[in-house]
Amino acid sequence: MVDDAQMATALAEQRQNGGRLGEVLHRLNFLREEDVTTALAEYLRIPRWSLENLSNISMEFAQSLPERLARRFRLVALGQNDGTVQVAMADPLDVVAQDTVSQFFSREINASIASEREIREAIDSIYHGSHAQEQRIRDLVDDMVQVAEPEEQASGNNGEQADAADISSEMAANKAPVVRFVDLILSQAVKSRASDIHIEPQEKSMIIRMRVDGMLREMVAPPAQMRGAVVARVKILSGMDIAERRLPQDGRLKIKAPRRDIDVRVSVLPTIYGEKVVMRLLDSEAVTHNLEKLGFEPKLLRDFKNAISKPHGIIIVTGPTGSGKSTTLYAALNYLKNPNDNITTVEDPVEYRLAGINQVQVRADIGLTFAGCLRSILRQDPDIILIGEVRDKETMEIAVHSALTGHLVLTTLHTNDAPSTISRLAYMGLDRYLLASTLNLITAQRLLRKLCDKCKQPVTLEPEVVRRLGIPDEAIAGATVCEAKGCPACGGTGYKGRLPIFEFLPVDEEIKERIAQNATEGQIRTTARARGYDGLVDSAARRLCAGLTTLDEVVRAAFVRDEEEEDEDIPEGHHHTPVESEEPCQPTV
Repeated sequence: MVDDAQMATALAEQRQNGGRLGEVLHRLNFLREEDVTTALAEYLRIPRWSLENLSNISMEFAQSLPERLARRFRLVALGQNDGTVQVAMADPLDVVAQDTVSQFFSREINASIASEREIREAIDSIYHGSHAQEQRIRDLVDDMVQVAEPEEQASGNNGEQADAADISSEMAANKAPVVRFVDLILSQAVKSRASDIHIEPQEKSMIIRMRVDGMLREMVAPPAQMRGAVVARVKILSGMDIAERRLPQDGRLKIKAPRRDIDVRVSVLPTIYGEKVVMRLLDSEAVTHNLEKLGFEPKLLRDFKNAISKPHGIIIVTGPTGSGKSTTLYAALNYLKNPNDNITTVEDPVEYRLAGINQVQVRADIGLTFAGCLRSILRQDPDIILIGEVRDKETMEIAVHSALTGHLVLTTLHTNDAPSTISRLAYMGLDRYLLASTLNLITAQRLLRKLCDKCKQPVTLEPEVVRRLGIPDEAIAGATVCEAKGCPACGGTGYKGRLPIFEFLPVDEEIKERIAQNATEGQIRTTARARGYDGLVDSAARRLCAGLTTLDEVVRAAFVRDEEEEDEDIPEGHHHTPVESEEPCQPTV
């Protein structure tokens, strides 16, 4: 695995800084941690356990070993077999660890070896994963049901009963069970990588859901008697008026997480059954603001960098809500940021704080609108301006004026694809010759759920589906297409994380001429395709052929049915044929 020169370097490093030889080889990047673990297993003649799939662990038994012991000795209790305890260890030669675990369970142990990374991730999943967290919430809800007093049914016409219910909710909001419940809900959402939490009142109950990878999934709900107290607790944490239940309110709070604080934007909306709460979790660690890591293909990355590096013009990122537009623009600002440029943003709201950039929060309630902010910003000597969203003609006219006077403007818009942006702006009343003079780039984007690497399975696409998606025969011939299966690592969904797809429309001289000549969307789209810029479906199909996502995701996020093929839509549940294989497929790019 290593040559003589690498071994000599490792031995010298070991003499100078200490450590075991395998650890040193890994630290110097001569060997992967998994290679060291496999070699040790063969040398010591003990089993090599892979903890990538947690389905081979008895969660209840593993949790019976205190977490402090598991972390201290870098081990996981896997289960029992023939009166012995199966243990996976990062260091199976640690006699003290073996004796401690053996005494704790009062049984002999049967040790196997796993990498330290696998042990660390398994400990996080066992003691703090969504399964363990959900069980804690269920246990707490059971306790709350036993101690909660029946809530009085307050009639909307009885002011005294309503006031009493408000006071009761406020008092209960500060009681330990409610405080603990809200804390656990927030903690589970963070660990599950959720972007939003929805607390929705029903007639006689409450539904709590979190949005993970763009899809909502249900969480454990509190007992009906405590639903008012849960909402009141969130309002107290976010600095809202707890007595006001008739009007919408907005607030903010912070969550303490390992090595970081997470900002939470809270919105409360009165409904017929009570107040609905939506909490948006703004976790800077969950979002990358690095252009290189956004998921651009190499050609598109070069084009995007060229467009945002121009001294003036407009870059528009389009797509529906939740398609990653803001993340793309933040990454662009991060790339452009330097001491020589004055960068100012106008946002509603400001989601992420970026050092070295002037960020302005729009406040329509006091007359601080997008257009008003932009007029003031133009007197602040800006070089680069980011407009959170173009919502009206006035804002776009100021953006065009800014671009014409030597500023670079980045903004977002809600359209279906890149060419339709031209039609939308023209419909708003903007002159096409001005658009042709100022636009640098229009990019449309969507987010697809990414397949879980631990459980995805290979499938074979039906020829009709391949034809409808327009995948070339040579591309599908060498591709490994996969489907979602579900495992404990991904919460049974088959997906973990998301990846973007893009459609680019660089406004070069030919496209400028098309725009100025009142060309239709179809003509502009045809020109872009002729210059090698594919649509969203083509981008999604490449992700599909690389084994990164599923056909269902491609159809959900990017596929648009042609009118003449309305009766030939891809039938639900007949997209593909499973391939008999027990091994997860490896992506083939």
